[in-house]
This record gives sequence, structure tokens and C-alpha cells, in this order.
Amino acid sequence: MKLYANIIGSGKPFIILHGFLGMGDNWKTLGKKIAGHGFEVHLIDQRNHGRSPHSDQFSYPILAQDLEEYCDDNELNDIILLGHSMGGKTAMFFASETHVRIRKLIIADIGPKFYPQHHQDILMGLENLRTTALTSRTDADTMLSEFVPEMGTRQFLLKNLYWKSKERLGLRMNLEALTKNINEIGKELPTAYKYPGETLFLKGDRSNYILPIDEEGIKKHFTNSVIKEISKSGHWLHAENPKDFLIEVLEFVNK
Repeated sequence: MKLYANIIGSGKPFIILHGFLGMGDNWKTLGKKIAGHGFEVHLIDQRNHGRSPHSDQFSYPILAQDLEEYCDDNELNDIILLGHSMGGKTAMFFASETHVRIRKLIIADIGPKFYPQHHQDILMGLENLRTTALTSRTDADTMLSEFVPEMGTRQFLLKNLYWKSKERLGLRMNLEALTKNINEIGKELPTAYKYPGETLFLKGDRSNYILPIDEEGIKKHFTNSVIKEISKSGHWLHAENPKDFLIEVLEFVNK
């Protein structure tokens, strides 16, 4: 599958993978700052997200294979790979299967463990948008607020809106396939999957995605890893505290 990517800057390859229901464009501001430090930043849309192709197939092994093909097509090796949430789990699968491709690995606010499904309200709200003849972003926000009260989360989700025609808005993601395969999102990394390379786990101090009890499991899979906390941030730590997030990322990749 030919993934869509926005490539910024020049230098050492630095790939960023977004989270569930997001897109590479969510990382554009941070991507530009990273590129300014001598990196060629690839903001990838994973399958069924953003501008990448849609497919009925959706699982972490498939997402990791998509990334492998992207690296082959663009002749990328010795990469820095950063993944957030779902993108972080994709990065874990990819790293465990493809040691030689990665120079350094960064995982943002997700662990290798199983996560129970918790996106039901969001998916219902988005399905409501998908089946409505939307003509206004304001109307879309009002409709979505019945299911998603948090304004920040709604703003993130509504970035998926685009003009399908002059009169009607649509959603970029393949909502049907993502809903059908929703149980894939929480899947754990298989026990045998390990990655010995340098790895940085970043967690939000207000997030419950990585708990102290999870650290032993992280170390079993990622034997050369460190875990650092980003203050004043939850699950969207890169958006809530981009300054400290960028400092930790650059310190790790440049050491």
C-alpha cells in the first residue's frame, strides 16, 4: 500500500506515526521544528487515516508491513522512528520485526500491553457525522459535542473534515473499517517480540496509559529503554506540552 506522507526538511530520516483517528498533519508544527535540527521528517498517514488509501484490512502487523514498504520505496534506513498511541504500537511491531532499519525508537504514551476498547462514544459521534449531510464545521462540532464533551478532543477529531464537494463535508478516515476492526487497536505486543535498540518512552504525567506497574513489561520487550515523564500533559503530550516534548526528543536523538 502506497502511504501518503508530507516530507519536511532534509537530513537524517525521521519518521512520525500519528495515533488512532489522527493523521500526519497533526504533527506538522512539531515536525517543522524537528526538521530545523537537521532531519528529513516524514509525517505519514497510516492506512485508513488521512490521505492514505482505504482498506478492509487493519491490524498492527499490516500497519508495520505498510511502513516497511514505505521505507523500501523511499530507500530509508538508519531511521529515527517516533510513534504516538496507535502509531507507537505500530512502531513497536515494526521495530521488533525490523531491527536493522532503526537507529533510535521513540514511543509516545503507549505501552506494549493490552488496552481495553474505550473509543465507543467517539466512534458513535463520528458515525453520526458520516451519515449526515454536513454543510458547516460549526454544525459538525455541535453534533459531535453530544458524544465528545471535551473541546480539545473534538478539535483533534474535526481535523478529519474536508470538502467532498462544494456543498458537503466528509471525513477523511475510513470510519467503517476502523469501527469494524476496533478490537485491533488495543492488541498487545506478542510476548516473543523484543527490540534491543535504544528506545525512549515518553508518558504524560496526567495520562494513565503508562503506569508504574507497566514499566517491568516495557523493559522485557525493550531491553535498552528509558521512560521519561512530560509534565503538565495527558495522552496528547506532544500537543499539550510541545516544548518539553521536543527537548526530550532532541536530547535523545542527538546523544
